[in-house]
Amino acid sequence: MLLALAGHAAAGVMTRAGIQKALPPPLTVGERDAQLPVWPIFKQDATTTVLAGYVFESIDFAPIPGFSGTPFNLLVALDPKGTFLEVRVLSHHEPVFLEGLGEGPLFRFADQYRGLSLQQNIKIGSNANRGEQSSSANVYIDGVAKATASVRILNQSLLSSALRVARARLGFAAGQDPDRVARVRQDTYSPMNWEALLKAGLVSHVRITQGMVDKAFDGSGVEQPAAGHENDTFSDVYIAWLSAPPVGRNLMSDAGWKHLLGRIDEGDHAFLVIASGPYTFVGDRFVRGAVPDRLTLKQNELPLELRDLDLDEPLALPASLRGADAKVFRVIGPAGLDPTHALDFALRVTREKGIVYPERIARSFALRYTLPAEQVTMPASDDKGWQGIWRARAWELAVLAAALAWLTVVLARPKWIVATPARLARFRTGYLVFTLVFIGWFAQGQLSIVNITAVVQAVASGRDLGFLLYDPMTVVLWAFVALTLLVWGRGTFCGWLCPFGALQELLAQAARFAGVRRIRLHRELDAKLKRVKYGVLAVIVGLAVMSPAWSDRAVEVEPFKTAITLGFVRSWPFVAWAAGWLLAGAFVYKGFCRYLCPLGAGLGLLGRVRLLRWIPRRSECGTPCQTCRHRCEYQAIRPTGTIVYEECFQCLDCVAIHDSAQRCAPLIAKERDRVIPIRPLPVAAGSRT
Repeated sequence: MLLALAGHAAAGVMTRAGIQKALPPPLTVGERDAQLPVWPIFKQDATTTVLAGYVFESIDFAPIPGFSGTPFNLLVALDPKGTFLEVRVLSHHEPVFLEGLGEGPLFRFADQYRGLSLQQNIKIGSNANRGEQSSSANVYIDGVAKATASVRILNQSLLSSALRVARARLGFAAGQDPDRVARVRQDTYSPMNWEALLKAGLVSHVRITQGMVDKAFDGSGVEQPAAGHENDTFSDVYIAWLSAPPVGRNLMSDAGWKHLLGRIDEGDHAFLVIASGPYTFVGDRFVRGAVPDRLTLKQNELPLELRDLDLDEPLALPASLRGADAKVFRVIGPAGLDPTHALDFALRVTREKGIVYPERIARSFALRYTLPAEQVTMPASDDKGWQGIWRARAWELAVLAAALAWLTVVLARPKWIVATPARLARFRTGYLVFTLVFIGWFAQGQLSIVNITAVVQAVASGRDLGFLLYDPMTVVLWAFVALTLLVWGRGTFCGWLCPFGALQELLAQAARFAGVRRIRLHRELDAKLKRVKYGVLAVIVGLAVMSPAWSDRAVEVEPFKTAITLGFVRSWPFVAWAAGWLLAGAFVYKGFCRYLCPLGAGLGLLGRVRLLRWIPRRSECGTPCQTCRHRCEYQAIRPTGTIVYEECFQCLDCVAIHDSAQRCAPLIAKERDRVIPIRPLPVAAGSRT
């Protein structure tokens, strides 16, 4: 289910008028693009109107479902260089921001993107990360505590949609994130002369002859120049990846190499282009520091900008090339140039046809360059997707996996734990503290009915379920719960792994220690109240399909978010609701879990597929023995002795009683009925009989 894919059913909602209100003067919004759901925005520059960028909605390009199953929709404005002019949240259904933290932290998080650029590697961090050098390509923005998964999905939605627009309208690479592109290795330097560089493929050479050019213009009507020999050189071009250490360090002095590295940013590339002959890439109108008009570069059919670095460092070139035109051009990192793919340079030759109003006709001559594979390293990771989140939380997942493995062993082979009441009590209390503190408050692994409604809403609207992968703790816990539902039923989660349930039980233990007497409801009233949670579940799931907005409100019946996710940092009605149920649990044992919890109801229904009746029973259980039923705090044992597994919390108390010769009535009766043979005492030596 986690890997299922479905078509997107999302679309933008903004109109031109609405966008104009969001982007006040001096910006003006043009007509929507006919091919792409973007609007150009313009600004007045003296007497001319210039393009200021593009504005779009993220949901049109990257409808990544949020934690609730519904995608964020962001209004995003990019300038021509990929800088964010505006990032605004138009809509969302994130539970933690709707009634939890409030929307203020979400809006402040989005505001941080304004002024940042796709040329930067934007990472979610904290102020502690901001000791980076000002020249670094990395920029850190503050996350939101208690909402890590939600803000990461927003970040992914923003960057994915912005890169798609940048690729299509700003000339960036084909949607490639700078972190996902291969890199030129920096550890491959070895001394090499010019001939060795040519032989190794680090320098590419193309010779264009006069005959090749004349043939290209045949049939164009262009008047050919004075005839020369077709084998004469028209242009002799060499291309080298100057920022690759084997090239740059061999062709430049140490000072020149350091100067080059100081002129380019991390992820940028520098190329040396040399041309000799009657025609070179340096035309009459070439300006230092500008983009050449005769030389172009494409990769995978995507144009990439070459810009002169205006570098005059001496180069170790052969004598035949020392008088040739030589320039160093830069391609910026965010353009997405991938060193593993071929580069298609082209030398553009232009000729004129006609005299009065001459027509310019151009032909391009391919100059392909491929960096040898041994000079390239693939990216080690992609920390912007869900894979990076899993790697970042590896140690937390390892702790959780170890705890789940230990719990599995205990539940599968409980005899050692239940051997004495004290041992079971110590183990259970210790594990509940771990569940509350580590799984709940620290790792934010509280499963919720929201997880179920999110899946229902995603399936109903035809969205994929990949959003689940952004919360690895939840995924692992749900996987474990799914397996244990098949084996033991609902009790494994509700009795051992629910942080709110653990909090209720620990407070109930404290109340009993303080002398508070518990109220045990009559079994008929208890049975009726237990049906309420199934009605609550039905209402919430129905609203998830018919009215997601009301579903977002209905799930607040769970106090999990207030007590666990937000640590009671919330408005008073929600705190009062959660505190009220915790207080009630001191008198009616785990009342919320037993009578109102919609997640418990869902697990109870799913748990009906369990494979085992794992709690041992005797023929005397229920007739006549009622010990386990009277001791069961959850009232999950019928008078007949039958276990109601849908209401069992797997506390192991009845298992401990069943195995105890001091607590199990049938075992005690058997011990009393056992005939003890009378044997004479042994006679001591020297005594009288």
